[in-house]
Amino acid sequence: MSADLLATWFRTHTSILTGLDPDAPLDDLEPLREIIGDARVVAVGEGAHFVREFTQVRQRVLRFLAERCGFTVLAFEFGFSEGLALDEWLRGDGDEADLAALSGTTNAGMNPDMVRWLRRHNLTSAHPVRFVGVDTPVAGGQLRPALEPLAGYLLDVDREALGQVERAMAIADRFTGRSVAVAAPRWARLGAGEQDALTASLTRLLLRFRALEPLYVSRSDQHRYDVARRHLEAALHADYMFGAIRALFAGEGLPGDASVRDHYMARSLRWHLDRAEPGARIVLAAHNQHIQKTPVCYGGELAALPMGHYLSRMLGDGYRALALTHTAGSVAEMHLDEKSEAGFTVAEEQLAAPEPGSVEAALVDAGFGTAVSLTNLRHAPQGALDRIRSQSASVLTPMREAFDGVITTPTATTSFSTSLGGAPFDQS
Repeated sequence: MSADLLATWFRTHTSILTGLDPDAPLDDLEPLREIIGDARVVAVGEGAHFVREFTQVRQRVLRFLAERCGFTVLAFEFGFSEGLALDEWLRGDGDEADLAALSGTTNAGMNPDMVRWLRRHNLTSAHPVRFVGVDTPVAGGQLRPALEPLAGYLLDVDREALGQVERAMAIADRFTGRSVAVAAPRWARLGAGEQDALTASLTRLLLRFRALEPLYVSRSDQHRYDVARRHLEAALHADYMFGAIRALFAGEGLPGDASVRDHYMARSLRWHLDRAEPGARIVLAAHNQHIQKTPVCYGGELAALPMGHYLSRMLGDGYRALALTHTAGSVAEMHLDEKSEAGFTVAEEQLAAPEPGSVEAALVDAGFGTAVSLTNLRHAPQGALDRIRSQSASVLTPMREAFDGVITTPTATTSFSTSLGGAPFDQS
């Protein structure tokens, strides 16, 4: 399809949004209804981490989905284990000072501004949302947030197995950090014996959990057992990813190895969905490359089957994915730095003009490059769009198959914080 014909198609399938104010009226988002249909899970992505505008779009979309479409749960690319404690704070327990004691990653948009906005929303709105995490602990960098509550459960149901948890924590404490970018290189410096001992302890525990489920449930209840087992599975998946990411950094990674984390996230989302009230609908926030339905590939090689791929297989048309992107001339980029607290630094990266074949280039050609816009991709011309910006690059993927819609902002302002309780950014 020619650029002119594609621009014409975009003009008839794109709506201009009024802006980014999270508290503004929501009528401009009504075209979103056609995109999401009756889906039980609607994912809202981000084309780069640490972008202020993507936080604001998510806040507006969450309000629309909660207030007008009946969504009651917000799932995030955030640790399953840490999410349980954060949900209580977001629903009004404790005070502002208690936030500093809560753990969790800010990498995927659960930043200080989003945290405080969600608490205010829940305390003042007639449509509060429950918060759940779906990821491994602390961006895959730590095991204690999962293993400590697991140890507490075993104290009640199987004290004899506590030694396995204690061994795992003792080893993990020697290398873990604020993200897998910190933990993986440190894990690589352990001896092979310690690496194997960690995996063996977690694997033995999981096999024992499965075999003794009737006994454990009789000593507690089904819900406590299910939560504890999910903590254990989080730790085991994080352990696998230490080796997978180390191999990736060394140029030795196996094709598709990152799928292990995405599969855990998809199963976590399904876990929450199965235990929600009948008919519950969930908003899922994660990076575009986690929510897309198509495989993630670089240079023709499979990088991962993303969470969205698994959810699409599980839920069919009950899963819809909304990408967020931008037409700005720069964006926040992450640069690996093991010596930094997060395992990376964040810097503003200058960008070339949007690439031909990208959704961003098509929007610019259609005259929407300086607007906040919403485009319905469900009936996009087959094969006309094959890429979208991701961090400071672009990734090839058939857009019609990958996403159901896209919201685009004309700016992408860097906003980086490493703690939930940090200073919120200025939205002026």
